[in-house]
Amino acid sequence: MGIHYDVGRKTRADVQGKPSKFHFIIIKPTHYDDEGYPIQWLRSAIPSNTLACLYGLAEDCQNRNVLGDGVELKLHSYDETNRRVKPERIAKMVRKDGGSALIALAGVQSNQFPRALDLARQFRALDIQVCIGGFHISGCVSMLPEIPQQIVDAQNEGISFFAGEAENQRLDEVLEDALHGTLKPLYNFMNDLPNLDSQPDPILPQKHIIRTAGSHSSFDLGRGCPYQCSFCTIINVQGRKSRSRSADDVERIIRRNYAQGINRFFITDDNFARNKDWEALFDRIIDLRQNHGFNIKFIIQVDTLCHRIDRFIEKACAAGVTRVFIGLENINPDNLLAAKKRQNKITEYREMLQEWRAHGATTYAGYILGFPSDTRESILRDIEIIKKELPLDLLEFFYLTPLPGSEDHLNLYRKNIWMDEDLNKYDLNHRVAHHDKMSDEEWENVYLEAWMTYYSPEHIETVLRRAATHPKGRPSNKLFLMLFFYLMVKLEGVHPLEGGFFRLKYRKDRRSSLPLENPFAFYSKYFTEIISKSLSYLKEGSRYYWLYYKLLKAPDRKSYTDTALQKSSDEEEEGLRLYKDTAGGEAAVEKKKKAQALRDRVAAKKVGAQYN
Repeated sequence: MGIHYDVGRKTRADVQGKPSKFHFIIIKPTHYDDEGYPIQWLRSAIPSNTLACLYGLAEDCQNRNVLGDGVELKLHSYDETNRRVKPERIAKMVRKDGGSALIALAGVQSNQFPRALDLARQFRALDIQVCIGGFHISGCVSMLPEIPQQIVDAQNEGISFFAGEAENQRLDEVLEDALHGTLKPLYNFMNDLPNLDSQPDPILPQKHIIRTAGSHSSFDLGRGCPYQCSFCTIINVQGRKSRSRSADDVERIIRRNYAQGINRFFITDDNFARNKDWEALFDRIIDLRQNHGFNIKFIIQVDTLCHRIDRFIEKACAAGVTRVFIGLENINPDNLLAAKKRQNKITEYREMLQEWRAHGATTYAGYILGFPSDTRESILRDIEIIKKELPLDLLEFFYLTPLPGSEDHLNLYRKNIWMDEDLNKYDLNHRVAHHDKMSDEEWENVYLEAWMTYYSPEHIETVLRRAATHPKGRPSNKLFLMLFFYLMVKLEGVHPLEGGFFRLKYRKDRRSSLPLENPFAFYSKYFTEIISKSLSYLKEGSRYYWLYYKLLKAPDRKSYTDTALQKSSDEEEEGLRLYKDTAGGEAAVEKKKKAQALRDRVAAKKVGAQYN
């Protein structure tokens, strides 16, 4: 398999009668559900940062007139998680308005690649140029010894691909090539990661934002991660060196969004605690909040050692961080070591979560199921330990998945070990490999058991009672979030990160490899689902909100406590099941003791040196 990298590009002087209009149409594709229908909502849960980044870069191209005098660059954008994409209608719009067009399928993850290909082929059949970019393309280019056949086949159909990041005016080249009809099969920038300082702002028009729950927008302030987790694609796509936007950048991004009525944001940095400029960025946001009256709030993602950074949590919350996603991943040190996640110390989990709680932040954590030593019994045991001993609000579960672009995927690829060929399943919500200790059925069953175990009525009540004791606990918000997570899995069959409000389905948008359903059968089933799910939402919501109102009136509301909330002595801490029952837990405690003893000796020597 091979790719032709060099395609001759015509200069503007070579092209006669170039169009007066050029349509750049950016689409963030969704992926298919188990029945082959695109996962779409009236309101989706999470805004697309890639869409915002590429729209901002395209806007910059428009402002700089990169296609030359006499060519009007027109921008269009779609987030398919909350807006239907109809290639025929888009092609008709282009023909009616005049000019030529390029479809950019942006931010395509592995699970979205089948949907992206289906859309790309529909656009190519309509004689519109297409370029696909995102983590799947970049991951394959960066890690695999040869390009997957699916990509090569698509190139042979005239579909172009983009690997890497489009900053540093790299989008100019793609747009100019598309204008001249000379798109390359592959634009490969994987070996040249750009600086982010003073790059065009990630921005989306308000019409996009109002289609997301809570009207959140998103932007990234940094890229790159210093760690080596074997299941992660970030380090192989965005690199291990921290690259950051500036404080001026973040202020400008916030002000532009605030001017169009947007004041809630998801900062999508994979680990904001390792952004080398985190303090300057937080200080500028704090200034906007305290001295300029900006009512802004944020969701961020961090690692489990963020509390060891002096004043990080304090400044985060002062900057308006109300929700924080933490890469907990597992509570067994042996599992973490096997995945090269050496930075996670289970002896730090309680202190870290208690500190976020003390500042009033809602905590989410990701938890991976399927590490080599996992069994059904160990997984369910560990979830019970988390429920009782860690003051965590929301827990979301993922299959250990060998994502293209990760070290895990490369290792299985080299050993020719089975991985599911259907990329649509690579959403962390489906099993795509075998496990050494669990059968396929057992692994799939315990994945669902994990969700139902953590989001049991008893534990939802516990989390609400914990929240009710804190002046910034916001128990009503936590109940809403917990119900959303629980019901997305139970009723919709999707991961909460792909969830939304009111599921939309269109019969003719079904995956190309599956037959169209009979209209009567499709619409009967769809409307039955709507009624059934609506009744279930009403039933579950009424049940838990009744529990919430009872809790508000409870006389011991403010005095409740449990093991997770208590700051324990060293002896009490060592007696926790978190350390006694987990694989490698007691060894982790001993390691922490030795490290503390060493720090104490070093401190004592420094004090002694001062007196001598």
